Amino acid sequence: MANQVNRHDELRALLERLNLGAMAAVFADLALKAAKENISHEAYLFELGKHEEELRTQRRTARLLRASALPADKTFRTLKLGKLSPALQLQIERLKSGSFLESATNVVAVGRPGVGKSHCVAAVGYELILQGHPVLWTPTSNLVQRLLAAKRDLKLPQELAKLDKFACIILDDIGYVQHDRDEMEVLFTFLSERYETRSVMITTNLVFSEWNQIFKNPMTTMAAIDRVVHHSVILDMMEVESYRATEANHHRKLQQEVTMIEAQKPAEIVVIGGS
Repeated sequence: MANQVNRHDELRALLERLNLGAMAAVFADLALKAAKENISHEAYLFELGKHEEELRTQRRTARLLRASALPADKTFRTLKLGKLSPALQLQIERLKSGSFLESATNVVAVGRPGVGKSHCVAAVGYELILQGHPVLWTPTSNLVQRLLAAKRDLKLPQELAKLDKFACIILDDIGYVQHDRDEMEVLFTFLSERYETRSVMITTNLVFSEWNQIFKNPMTTMAAIDRVVHHSVILDMMEVESYRATEANHHRKLQQEVTMIEAQKPAEIVVIGGS
């Protein structure tokens, strides 16, 4: 019995040294189960391997989620796909597979504020992470400032190399940032570096004919658009009704109804004195 306990301790220590922590945690219990149910050695090893794989997948997913900076509440569970057109729903469902990463295809969600552009691409980002792909979510302004700082420190190539490790980078609200020449140049450099090598997902409230507001120079604007849309999926959400506007209208109507009800209530008569 003592020899068996020692062998268990030695095996557990060996598995831990081999970084097989999940196996180390369950091998003894699974061995008892295998003995009781007359499970073959191969089946026992298969179960051990499954436990190890599941734990590593969970850890990898948690690590990728932390590194992604994705907004916690913007997943497919909370996305109201039914409010989108069937064509948009089909496009988004196809993006969930992650196959667009293989061809370094970009995704551009174009629409007015409040229509769910950011929610759609963030939800796709979560699906990519569940498949094991490194994803980074960043407001465009933050990325631009990060690249500018690297350029000032003469480390722009190194910073771009770090970003290249992400299979997909999500640039949120590219249309809200008004860039000066230096900002425009680093953003253009970033898009050029990703061109045909890694995917970018972009949300914007500007149609492409208005991108001159971002890049200023007509030639640079044309070149940037070319790099983004050459291999791309365009989510045209310009006709989608704003969620925020809908909620605001609903709230306003409720307030009006409450006001009307309050106005229709009979005034309370307060009697002062009396027996």
